[in-house]
Amino acid sequence: MTQPRTLDARQAGSRLDELIVLDVRTPGEYATGHLPGALNIPLDDLTRALPDIREAADRGDVLVVCASGSRSAKACETLAEHGITTATLAGGTHAWTEGGHPLHRPGHAPRTAWSMDRQVRLTAGAVVLTGLALGRLRPAFRLASAGVAGGLAFSALTDTCGMAAVLAKLPHNRPRRGDLEATLEALRDH
Repeated sequence: MTQPRTLDARQAGSRLDELIVLDVRTPGEYATGHLPGALNIPLDDLTRALPDIREAADRGDVLVVCASGSRSAKACETLAEHGITTATLAGGTHAWTEGGHPLHRPGHAPRTAWSMDRQVRLTAGAVVLTGLALGRLRPAFRLASAGVAGGLAFSALTDTCGMAAVLAKLPHNRPRRGDLEATLEALRDH
């Protein structure tokens, strides 16, 4: 299995024109700002895009990007399992902007979405508060709060997030019909 390389924001910035950049965040997150020239292939759709990504990797170096680097590292592992050599952007778009690099923000962004981290924090907080409030009526509702606490601890230990995986399936986080096909066509032409 081919191991992915890691590029920092400075390295990626100096090579941006020669890299094929794949953003594996949700379409809503991608619409809020992405690396210039990046193509959006959500992590959940990665296996569907494998043939096109393989062809692109044969033509040039592929950089995989997400918000923090966690999802892109997972995507790189999946691609490596299929013999596709890639690199991940250390620290993701957060590190990119902190390094002084601009994000492309389409002026006609079709929707404004929260980052997945923010969606998870809102959902976890709402479930905990609801569990505590309802726990005043029936103590068993406090188990919801305990479940979220356990899930957050597990998430930190394993560097995964089950809640993000569930939230990514919500309609506002899914590509619109035809968006992925248009992205794959652009990848073929890249």
